[in-house]
Amino acid sequence: MSTVTAIKSCATTACAFNNGGCTAFAITVGGDGATPACSTFITLDARGGLPVAEGHVGACQRLECVHNTDLMCTAEAVSFSAGNASCLSYEAR
Repeated sequence: MSTVTAIKSCATTACAFNNGGCTAFAITVGGDGATPACSTFITLDARGGLPVAEGHVGACQRLECVHNTDLMCTAEAVSFSAGNASCLSYEAR
């Protein structure tokens, strides 16, 4: 794999890494049970990360997703919902 998957959009404004988009250098997709979500999500009274919204998926813990190859996301881009930052690009095998 020569590229990493970009975060196309993230609607969860409660995350400290969301400042007009995902500003984390790389996030992990994980989540509990049937809800794949951004495991990097953190609620703080501050904003952090990169100065621009150019986040990527660094790792994916959802082995059953069709976009997961060797724990890396192979989707063209991913999007996350508001609230608990569910991965909207997730597709079960």
